[in-house]
Amino acid sequence: MSVKAPKGVRLVITLTGRRNAGKSSLINAICGEEIAIVSEMPGTTTDPVARHHELLPLGPVTFYDTAGLDDEGALGELRIQAARKVLFRTDVAVVVAGEEGITDYEKEVIAELRRMGITFLVALNKRDLRDDTEADVRWCAEEGINVLAVSANGGDGVRELKEALIAMAPAEFREEPLLVRDLVNEGDWVVCVVPIDLAAPKGRLILPQVMVLRDILDADAVGLVVKEREVEETLSNMGKKPALVITDSQAVLKVAADVPEDVPFTTFSTLMARYKGDLEALVEGADMLDKLKDGDTILMGEACSHHEVADDIGRVKIPRWITQYTGLDLNFEFYSGNDFPEDLEKYALAVHCGGCMLNRTAMLRRVRECRRRGVPITNYGVAISKVQGLLDRVIRPFGLAGE
Repeated sequence: MSVKAPKGVRLVITLTGRRNAGKSSLINAICGEEIAIVSEMPGTTTDPVARHHELLPLGPVTFYDTAGLDDEGALGELRIQAARKVLFRTDVAVVVAGEEGITDYEKEVIAELRRMGITFLVALNKRDLRDDTEADVRWCAEEGINVLAVSANGGDGVRELKEALIAMAPAEFREEPLLVRDLVNEGDWVVCVVPIDLAAPKGRLILPQVMVLRDILDADAVGLVVKEREVEETLSNMGKKPALVITDSQAVLKVAADVPEDVPFTTFSTLMARYKGDLEALVEGADMLDKLKDGDTILMGEACSHHEVADDIGRVKIPRWITQYTGLDLNFEFYSGNDFPEDLEKYALAVHCGGCMLNRTAMLRRVRECRRRGVPITNYGVAISKVQGLLDRVIRPFGLAGE
């Protein structure tokens, strides 16, 4: 069943393992339909393939059927790299072992998943073709690994596998992370400032704005949407003080001047920093803007690929504002989509977008990986508020001001 839901709010389940272990057959068995190409020829799946499915009670999920990590040759190495990029945004992984059982190869994959902090289980596939799984089950038990014997072709153990995947889902997929509803009460008025400029998508709002408006409505509050030049007049005509004003980060300086100090004030990007990642860590990372040196290189990370427009926020405006703020000669390198550099140590700071097209696990993994390797990380909105001198004010509604 195909489910329409934003990529960034789907649970990502990735099947990994050697070629011809039955990964594609297992996805078909889980989903109950032929959605992945199956063949006896090793290497049928050449690139990671996304398959959407409704896994109740979790809701919409994405299964990734990856090329075997034992692929060969120059092209095979590229396929392996593509599979590893999928693992970087994976919430739950299934290590599929075929007729060979758990070999040194599967153990290396398991070690890599543990290093990446990815929750996983082992599926001993093709149990209808083998009856010597006891040693593998015993090894998994000794290692504290959840293991199931299944048969993708016969369907044996598939229901138990689905139940195990549901139980292993991160808490944020069972408990909705906080966006804005905890900051407002029923009947409150919230003013959302949405500039309409060259960067605004034609005929629609961007995803963080839509998500915030929906959360406001779910809190039984009232959302007012205005452009930045209408803020002062709107506030003066409201007849009551709004519970919160939320602005696009690019207009934060102008809007802040029109919002009284006693009115709680923040940005869409700051809300997304909390919803998708670790706001405290991203605020802490912004401190690095005061410690940069001439010649430092800054990583600019985007979760989605888009056509660059004049005065692009991530590629033009933020680098310009950071350069003006620091007065330094800095280098900026840009990565978009699923790409994230492996040589993180070369960067003095990482500045990431709001991550609306990433699931929360993928965003948190990027934050953790940067911090683990000694690279401070912040996001677009937090960085903009920092260089505009407004960071303390926009994080005040979350009780972080002054930290």
